[in-house]
Amino acid sequence: MSAIKHILVPHDFSETGEKALAFALELCTRLGARMTVMHAYEVPVYGFPDGVVLTAEVSGQIERAAKAALAGVASRCRRPGLEVGETLRQGPAWSEIDDAAKELGVDLIVMGTHGRKGVARALLGSVTEKVVRTAPCPVLTVHG
Repeated sequence: MSAIKHILVPHDFSETGEKALAFALELCTRLGARMTVMHAYEVPVYGFPDGVVLTAEVSGQIERAAKAALAGVASRCRRPGLEVGETLRQGPAWSEIDDAAKELGVDLIVMGTHGRKGVARALLGSVTEKVVRTAPCPVLTVHG
């Protein structure tokens, strides 16, 4: 088993995301690992009889809001001796998490799970479940 030197922490700006972040911070501190906090967002596209509508203004607003929120999360993590990076990606969360893990060469993903059950889970799916099945490295889940 190799040492854990780089941890990816996907964050959805929820309370569950904060719990996973706190766990990852403790882990990074103990292991001397660096952390990358990431957020993936999708731009909603609306269909109308005349075609798809999505203005550049709306897309830009979503990106700016996500970027500001992610910067806030990363800044709260910064401590002496802990390297913290951030990455913002657009696309389905589970695939963007997998791609970021591969591109960054992380050793571990720490992420929250909302614990949805029944119809809510069936309709919404589980980002965490998909990442656990497809990630290129181990995934540690933190329950909300």
